[in-house]
Amino acid sequence: MEMDLNVLMLITLLGMLLAIFAGVHIALALGATAMIGTYFIFEDAYMAASQVGGAAYELIRDHVFMTIPLFVLMGDFLSRSGAAADLYNLINKGLKGVPGRLGVATVTGNTAFAAVTGTSIASAAAFTRIAWPEMKKAGYNHSFALGAISGSACLGMLIPPSVLLIVWGIITEDSIGKLFVAGLIPGILLALLYVTYNLVRAIMKPELAPEPDKVGLTTKLTKTEIYSGFSIIALIFLVLGGIWGGIFTATEAAGMGAIASFIIALCKGMNFKGVVDSVIDAGKTSAPIMILLITAGMYSRFLSLSDINSIILEAITSVGLNQFAILIMMVVIWLVLGMLLDSISIILLTVPLFIHLVPEMNPYAFAIFGILAIEAGLLTPPFGLIVYTVKGVLTGSNDNVPLGTIFMGSIPYWIMMLFVMIMVYLIPELASWPTKFV
Repeated sequence: MEMDLNVLMLITLLGMLLAIFAGVHIALALGATAMIGTYFIFEDAYMAASQVGGAAYELIRDHVFMTIPLFVLMGDFLSRSGAAADLYNLINKGLKGVPGRLGVATVTGNTAFAAVTGTSIASAAAFTRIAWPEMKKAGYNHSFALGAISGSACLGMLIPPSVLLIVWGIITEDSIGKLFVAGLIPGILLALLYVTYNLVRAIMKPELAPEPDKVGLTTKLTKTEIYSGFSIIALIFLVLGGIWGGIFTATEAAGMGAIASFIIALCKGMNFKGVVDSVIDAGKTSAPIMILLITAGMYSRFLSLSDINSIILEAITSVGLNQFAILIMMVVIWLVLGMLLDSISIILLTVPLFIHLVPEMNPYAFAIFGILAIEAGLLTPPFGLIVYTVKGVLTGSNDNVPLGTIFMGSIPYWIMMLFVMIMVYLIPELASWPTKFV
């Protein structure tokens, strides 16, 4: 009977994957899989519903759920009020004389903006609107410019407060505060690689990135832009410094960040309608994530009840795969899924299974390793989600840039992400060391 049950569990998982690739919404697929699989285990509909419903109830009661909508709201206030554009202008003008300064400003601005939005899609959409017109007017090579926007947008998945790190922490029950600081050094390292790439390319081929001052685009910063830009930098120190210093939990930091960004937005002149629109947009962004997390909790309960992790682990060890080979297999799966599904869905599908396959690796280093692989999937041709986001914004503004041009520009950033991922594997202290101070 045990063998029959194991076969049923594997068939249930296979059916879920087929349903997802056939177009069934992932939340429905996860929930249905949890219910059907749990029914097979207990052979009782009431018991199955109790287990699945109990898992959802326990998850939604957790106060950590508040973190996602609060951080999303914080980013929405800053983006809608124009503070993000002020930050970009502040960095841009401050880098006067630096080769390829618009590209460097895009990477630097996206790094800072990612630290208050936590989502790469938001960063990609915002900086395509902010940075692309400036680069276009300066005569930047299209592939070089849009590659910088697409690649640096992925920093939103790694630089805290990343929504992906929050989701990862909820699924694995790891400390979200520790996950945030674990992503800090790899995130800064990746940002420095991006900046170095832009500088070197601009020095080697100046025609790729003309200096704006030479084409008559010199403008002066206003006091409002200076104050607004520095207020975002202060907000970053408030959120991350509070978490690192042990002053705030991740949830409390999200609340403080939302209040501070609200004050910045009001100082920028945001009216009542803008505030309401920001709240509604944050709700539209957060609600689908919450539904996914609830069904993922049900799915995780099913996996633990079925002990499917042991079955998969036994199958892998029986063919003699070591930890390195298992990690390579995971990366390939993440990259392939990154061309088909969004990042949160990938985490919800794979992480409940994968976390049991590499017990020797530090959990926080593994989290950053996984996020980097998933980030790289967002740029992987031919279906990288970030590239399609940038293309969508360009189409909306009547800029007809071929999709292949954006992919070509983003490939170097894809390579740099994989390089940092390898560095985290070889030197796990890059991620695990900061967690000792939280």
